[in-house]
Amino acid sequence: MAMFPQQSASSLDLQEVRYEKTDWVAHIAIDRPHNYNAYSTPALMELVAAFEDASRDDRVAVVVFTGVGDRAFCTGGDVKEYQESYTQKPRDYWKYMSCFKAYIESITNCPKPVIARLNGMAVGGGNESQLACDLSVMGEHAFIAQVGTSVGSVACGGSTQWLPLHVGDRKARGILFLNNRYNAVTSLAMGLVNAMVPTVKGPDGAFVTQFTDGRTFLADWNTDPWDQPFASRVTPDQIKKAQKGADGFSLDFSLLDEVVAGLCEKIVQKFPECTRYTKAQVNYWKDAAWHATVGHARDWLAIHYTSLEPHEGMTAFVEKRKTDYVGVRERAADPDGSSEFLWGPYAQACTECGATGIPRDFGFCGKCGAALKAAVNV
Repeated sequence: MAMFPQQSASSLDLQEVRYEKTDWVAHIAIDRPHNYNAYSTPALMELVAAFEDASRDDRVAVVVFTGVGDRAFCTGGDVKEYQESYTQKPRDYWKYMSCFKAYIESITNCPKPVIARLNGMAVGGGNESQLACDLSVMGEHAFIAQVGTSVGSVACGGSTQWLPLHVGDRKARGILFLNNRYNAVTSLAMGLVNAMVPTVKGPDGAFVTQFTDGRTFLADWNTDPWDQPFASRVTPDQIKKAQKGADGFSLDFSLLDEVVAGLCEKIVQKFPECTRYTKAQVNYWKDAAWHATVGHARDWLAIHYTSLEPHEGMTAFVEKRKTDYVGVRERAADPDGSSEFLWGPYAQACTECGATGIPRDFGFCGKCGAALKAAVNV
């Protein structure tokens, strides 16, 4: 009897992840398009189960990882879940990070090459997810961005560790500090992805972007010197129209899937053990950076979730309002201010009921309701 019997993808009974296996290829997709494929805590656990099954199945040679729909590959963690759960119970964020760590390592430890199929934006943990993969193919309508310093977090789930390896130290700092968006052509040029594929069709039914010299897509293996690779190039406005299905423009992933399928076939036609060990060897610097920092990151983020920054950043995101970055800075610059606590440090005591640890900015005791104007600092 086989110690690791093959099982059908459907036997895993996944709810937030789609999983299929056919013709030597495993297809794994985050199925949360209503949240731009932001992963929930249960989704992380399901992703681990799918990647681990693909790792053990000898009838899987390569894994294609994507998101459902046409707007997002993945936008990282569910900020609403963060705001509702983990800013309320920061100790549980440590447990969440353990799930996230297992998820990322299920990709990097997978003995089969993993291809990220970027069918839309890869933002925050979505970029970290595609960086964890071995190869990445990006639709031209997609973009890549980090958002950690904008929402009260730090992109230390792969991006602080791996962006310097992919794009160099200086560019990595720009991506992480500034949180700009990088389109598909720029992402290819920077080394964030391996290939950029046209996905926008015009009213005539043809892809808007066309290339010179008979090329149908751009890739880091066909970028021999040229003066101008584009015969025509899609505009940001045309991308917006295609995403809305306006004025005859549309999104078409047929060429994207053709390029991904071609990569899969090339990998199938290679020796499995040599491929597995090649990945293990190439992972050296990736693993070194990851394992040297991820434990520290897990603990720091869990502690940081008790502070004002994630509360303000994630609440503003959920409430769809402007984040008060300068207000937090002003509180830190004020000699009597506090940028760590929402209502100031636990500095007051109530002379009426004896309650202690009351936030400094409170005017009344939260236990008995007495005015705190006569309270003493502790």
